[in-house]
Amino acid sequence: MAALIDIRRRIRSVKSTQQITRAMKMVAAARLRRAQDRIFNARPYANEIRDVLSSVAARTTDRCHPLLAERPIQRQLLVLVTADRGLCGAFNTNLIRTTQNYMDEHSGRNISLVLVGRKGRDYFVKRPVTVAGEQVNIFGRLEFGQALPIARSIIDLYTQEKVDAVDFIYNEFKSIMTQRVMVERYLPVKPIAPVAGEALIDYLYEQPAKEIFDLLLPRYVEIEVYRALLESQAAELAARMTAMDAATNNATEMIDSLTLHMNRVRQAAITREIIEVVSGAAAT
Repeated sequence: MAALIDIRRRIRSVKSTQQITRAMKMVAAARLRRAQDRIFNARPYANEIRDVLSSVAARTTDRCHPLLAERPIQRQLLVLVTADRGLCGAFNTNLIRTTQNYMDEHSGRNISLVLVGRKGRDYFVKRPVTVAGEQVNIFGRLEFGQALPIARSIIDLYTQEKVDAVDFIYNEFKSIMTQRVMVERYLPVKPIAPVAGEALIDYLYEQPAKEIFDLLLPRYVEIEVYRALLESQAAELAARMTAMDAATNNATEMIDSLTLHMNRVRQAAITREIIEVVSGAAAT
């Protein structure tokens, strides 16, 4: 009988966990729809501003803006964007592993980190790495203003020549089932490379190249940082929804298995009691 009590207690515990995972899945699905709309709206603007800047950079010989300056890479800044919470499958693990592998492959460089998200911060602050900045608890209510401090800090580091390149490591949202770890170079801005045998289309710009760069380059960095945060937020919600759906299904299978085991134990107990009664009656 004690075994039956333990099994029933385990079933109740699994059912409680299943209710939590089902609720988390529904919350993630509701938030994911809004996050998808925001990232789909932000991508066209970010792509266009990148194309305009790359186009201007490819057509001008006066690349005097400090954000366009290319230097030999000795000091590098990595901006790692992870989640503030867990329960989202391998979302954070893949990002941290990619960052660690990147640092191992470029061990000859002086690499510093800007850590966005609690999971990445908690992992790297315990290790012998240089942390140039951190930002946590921003994905609950993500707004453009939260990307500005990150963007301005990396702009200052690059313009003051404290770093020679800035790379972002984040998860790009592809679909609900697919998130891809991206390693993208944000600074310096690369000019468009013409396809072999083709010439670049020439455009007429009213403003001088320097004026365009002064206005658009800082905005480009801000938009790219904001886009990376939106991509990471949507990818995190998709990963959490998928993980909670799998956990809910696993809980259902476990409840079925425990219920079957409980019925077998109960049937065995009833059979044993009947045998005892029959044996006692036969003995008298």
